[in-house]
Amino acid sequence: MISEELMRSISSKNPAKMLMLVIDGLGGLPLNGKTELEQCHIPNLDKLATQSICGLVDPISPGITPGSGPSHLALFGYDPIKYQIGRGVLEALGIGMHLTDNDLAARGNFATVDEKGIIVDRRAGRISTEKNKVLCDLLQNGIAEIEGVKVTINPGKEHRFVVLFKGEGLGDGLTDSDPQKNGKPSISASATTESAKFSERVINRFIKEATHLLRSQESANTILLRGFSQIPKIPSMTELFQVRPAAIAVYPMYKGIARLVGMDVLEAGEEIRDEIKALRDYFDQYDFFYVHIKKPDMFGEDGNFHGKVRAIEEVDEFLPDLLDLRPDVLVVTGDHSTPSVLKSHSWHPNPILLFSRFIRTDAVERFDERSCLLGGLGRFPAMGIMPLMLANALKLKKYGA
Repeated sequence: MISEELMRSISSKNPAKMLMLVIDGLGGLPLNGKTELEQCHIPNLDKLATQSICGLVDPISPGITPGSGPSHLALFGYDPIKYQIGRGVLEALGIGMHLTDNDLAARGNFATVDEKGIIVDRRAGRISTEKNKVLCDLLQNGIAEIEGVKVTINPGKEHRFVVLFKGEGLGDGLTDSDPQKNGKPSISASATTESAKFSERVINRFIKEATHLLRSQESANTILLRGFSQIPKIPSMTELFQVRPAAIAVYPMYKGIARLVGMDVLEAGEEIRDEIKALRDYFDQYDFFYVHIKKPDMFGEDGNFHGKVRAIEEVDEFLPDLLDLRPDVLVVTGDHSTPSVLKSHSWHPNPILLFSRFIRTDAVERFDERSCLLGGLGRFPAMGIMPLMLANALKLKKYGA
């Protein structure tokens, strides 16, 4: 892919509006012969596909299953191999926590273990956000400091929370304490570098004390931590692409990665209609918008095929409201595939459509995996999306003589 230095040198400003609609976990696998997208009734997306150029996108590289962080970095035009950013930093930024160079952040799940220490439910039944807040207060009141390291615990949504360790001598070379699957024993974090040995001791003591405080809880009786990370140095989208970017997302992680690359995060409600309203309200103030839709990924991870179908269909219902804004360039895709039959992220490429005045339309008539496989964009890495959007917005100068 082209370098950051080159993008800086050829990017230019103009008032054209670019919109990236990210349907989380979009791609799927067949159940009874059809994927979720193929099962969907999505007339608006299908019509838009006939007016666009389509293809398939690999978030990282063929065969590589991505986390949400690297897959979004790639969507925004950053090399996800060069910038390896832990989930903890993204979650912390997403809920508005201020990080310094001495801080170590981790994403947490409340979880359920049985009497043998086997994880029964990594998400503690997706407890309510209100219950989450109560549990975070319980932990914060019981664990304020460990070995001179200040501990700050902030709730996220449902079962998710963020813990921030503040102190000297912390390092982020640590393995997760989350085995990522039910039916496995809970595990300790482990240092992968000498500089993280102190962090290992602090974190495992925190996990032990937190589990003790949660011992009487029916479902959320332990915690799982992952994505141990410290704040990285990364150029902003404005520096690289000469755009004024904004993000509309509900969940903290996605707000966090948007803030990390210099986007203004616009407040919106919980529903798609609220996100579209925020887009409409701020449309005159920015020239790049990232709109994130979470529900399809949630249903995919729960193995709920028909729930994911309904969630994608809901996005389709609101597409005319989005199109009424008449963006100059529109991309619809996913950050990664979350097939319901796998109940997890997967390595499968996502469908993508690109709409602008300057495209060559192809023969694709439906927005699904098999149809987009035949599209004019072919199959390409997600890092290529931003240059395509900028080019179609006429924001890239000619390269070379």
